[in-house]
Amino acid sequence: MTPVELEERLAQLPHQPGVYLMKDRSGRVIYVGKAVNLSNRVRSYFNPGSSDTRAFVALLDRLLGSLETVVVTSEKEALLLENELIKKHRPRFNVQWRDDKNFLCLRLANEHRYPRLEMVRRPKRDGARYFGPYASASSIRETVRVVNRFFQLRTCSDHVLESRKRPCLLHQIGRCPAPCVKPIPPEDYQRNVEAVGLFLEGRSEPLIETLRSRMKTVAAKLEFEEAARLRDQVIAIQRSVEKQAIATTESIDQDIFGLFREGDRITIFSLFVRGGRITGGQPHHFQSEFPDDELVTSFVNQYYADDAFVPKEVLLPGSPNEPEALAELLSERKGEKVRVLVPQRGEKTELVKLASKNAERAFSERKRGRDEVEQTLERLKERLHLSKLPHRMECFDISHFQGSALVASQVSALDTEPDPSRYRHYKLKTVEGNDDFASMHEILTRRFKRGLEEGDLPDLIVIDGGKGQLAAAMAAMKDVGVEGVDMVGLAKSRDLDSVNADVQQDRSPERVFLVGRKDPIVLPQTSPELFALTRLRDEAHRFAITFQRKLNRKRGLSSALDQVPGVGEARRTALLRHFGSLKRVREASIEEIAEAEGMGPAVAERLHAFLHAPKKVRAAEVEGEDDAIRLASLDDVDGGS
Repeated sequence: MTPVELEERLAQLPHQPGVYLMKDRSGRVIYVGKAVNLSNRVRSYFNPGSSDTRAFVALLDRLLGSLETVVVTSEKEALLLENELIKKHRPRFNVQWRDDKNFLCLRLANEHRYPRLEMVRRPKRDGARYFGPYASASSIRETVRVVNRFFQLRTCSDHVLESRKRPCLLHQIGRCPAPCVKPIPPEDYQRNVEAVGLFLEGRSEPLIETLRSRMKTVAAKLEFEEAARLRDQVIAIQRSVEKQAIATTESIDQDIFGLFREGDRITIFSLFVRGGRITGGQPHHFQSEFPDDELVTSFVNQYYADDAFVPKEVLLPGSPNEPEALAELLSERKGEKVRVLVPQRGEKTELVKLASKNAERAFSERKRGRDEVEQTLERLKERLHLSKLPHRMECFDISHFQGSALVASQVSALDTEPDPSRYRHYKLKTVEGNDDFASMHEILTRRFKRGLEEGDLPDLIVIDGGKGQLAAAMAAMKDVGVEGVDMVGLAKSRDLDSVNADVQQDRSPERVFLVGRKDPIVLPQTSPELFALTRLRDEAHRFAITFQRKLNRKRGLSSALDQVPGVGEARRTALLRHFGSLKRVREASIEEIAEAEGMGPAVAERLHAFLHAPKKVRAAEVEGEDDAIRLASLDDVDGGS
């Protein structure tokens, strides 16, 4: 955009709230911003005396190709639109909070006579009660364990509840009253549901008082077993309350954010307070040159998007932009009034300081962790004679079942940590039989071709295998014409031959094969660099095996059902979707089979009779069908490497 074009465009900007999009000369969005007054805000980027020191601002005269604006009616709408456009375009110069999941919550709904407590990631406006969020899977599992042990709500799905014929193991060990088969009065079960709600809300005093009153009542009726169960509930609640720190005299739900930064490296810590008690927290790390006030506003706006849990009060550090607009936006998302505060004194200020201290601690721990990762990558580069630091590694594994059902896996790691977004499955297209070398050549050829087309290649490729697999992978790389990617082979540890049967069997060390080198390299067996490679290799093996099991189950179900008259591909698919496995189809009654899509009473009766026919008769009718059933019920499949 020439200076003349820029001046003309700036003169056309409206003096209204809205969002502006800066694009480079190829048309890609490089920055999205919001403003109360679009004309004043956008002009500030190009004023000679601007105090904005962000690096991209100085480059705008060379980068900027065009400028677009969208006018809205309020600051709240500008915040909302900015968030949507950042997620859509992912501009390179915006603050972007990248997270592959939402925090875990507990959901308790009353749409069923016997409600259950379940873990979810996305709260919805469905009338159910949600508790949390919980910062880790271990904390939520501990909460569920306490609920299951002392309050005895069912854990099975509605489908299992309606179809079960006898109580499960949880009933046998006293963790479930078995409403699936026993005539449990709904009002008795509902009392447990209400107690769970009070427990998860942190309202321990009224809950303990209610339980003690019930304990005295049943004890007076000489129902001592029930009285003992209520006593155990009271003890469990008291112990749980002792573990929680009191955060505020107000019994409300709060999220408190603290910030710590060193240059462009930032950590924001979200501290969770539920019912006036601290229940957990979570750090969020990223890089940005944004000033603190603009950074906090943008982060919080993205943090509460996508149906995230919104508390009644949000406490922020510093002086963020547009706290009133944020409060209005969050109130709309929650469906009730939400306060966004920047406390200056009192106990809420202490909470913000506590969150900031946690942010500083998390920043320091991450910095130490980053230093250790860099050292591990440096040692890998040095010991394996790599051309560069292997920040992004990919590992490939071939798996088969008795020489057939060939599949392959690709797993990825970024700075030694798993990167599931880059995991891939492969089905072999050209290889028949158990030929690991040809299989590896095909898979790597396909990977390299896609990598060249998309400009997406890793720093290091790890092959699960020895010299042969490594040579096949190198041949694929040369055939496609890929350069600048390092490659090694990682051979598994194996048992060594021993002449004395009484002596414990020895094992060889893990060995790393390099291109053009005869003898393998043996890294220290307890070193972090070997651990990074073996963890990646083991993950590739697990991923391949999981995929093969899934295919075998589908193949087994299809093979068994192929022989039933009137059951074609559409009905096989419907049965698989409805029941999930051949075992579940076998266990189903004629009426349950008839409920599946496309099935009727006649076909259901024919299928039920076929699956329950004597084994000898079925073996005579269907040659090889037992093999398919065996495949469908395998608990473990050995993968070749």
